[in-house]
Amino acid sequence: MGHLGSAKPPIEISKKKAEERLEAAQERLLRLRLTLGGQIGDKKIGPPLCVLFEGWDASGKGGAIKRLVAPLDPRHVRVSQFAAPTYDEKRHHFLQRFWNVLPGSGGMTVLDRSWYGRVLVERVKKFATADQWKRAYDEINEFERTLTAEGMILVKFWMHVSDEEQLKRFEDRAEDPLRVWKLTDEDWRNREKRKAYGEAIEEMLSRTDQPRARWHVIPGDDKGYARLAVVEQVCHVVEKRLAKLGLLS
Repeated sequence: MGHLGSAKPPIEISKKKAEERLEAAQERLLRLRLTLGGQIGDKKIGPPLCVLFEGWDASGKGGAIKRLVAPLDPRHVRVSQFAAPTYDEKRHHFLQRFWNVLPGSGGMTVLDRSWYGRVLVERVKKFATADQWKRAYDEINEFERTLTAEGMILVKFWMHVSDEEQLKRFEDRAEDPLRVWKLTDEDWRNREKRKAYGEAIEEMLSRTDQPRARWHVIPGDDKGYARLAVVEQVCHVVEKRLAKLGLLS
């Protein structure tokens, strides 16, 4: 299915091996985060780091975010979640509500959902007019170019999960009294529009994948693989940037 491809990971990995690689990647990330913040190394403040997550319902965004921030001091990272805009937020340009949570130099923010709602849910459910969501691709690209031109490290993830696995996770949640709160009527309605969402996702990935703001599609049917893939990819992107800046020890 175009950019989304298969929901299967490119490698087969045992649960034990996945946990070992995840632990190693988390240790790498901790060191990188402290370097960015100027806590270790030559004590120079590095660029801001923003990690953005989008994905299907029940695709594992929450679990991936949890593993990404687990090794970090809570004072050194902010996780911001976005749902439907409020009445007051709708009075402004759709990008306005995201500015205040973006990280400054040496900071790190993780976004659970983002400005891509304009070309996904707002497009599919007609919360935005056709003119608004079609125009949004250029607006988003320019917004991200502005951020990365100022030095921000922007890492974008699409968490992909197959139709069959998503249904299984929905059913599991429905039967678990401690997780049933994560399953809503809206989730079931979104499943009915999966084809329309798939078309919107493909166009989004095609039109907003930029040299300094790449999309990374993570196959999420195997949660263990997906979690380590996210942390390893963030490490890779940050290491590459720090090496260019001469900040990687």
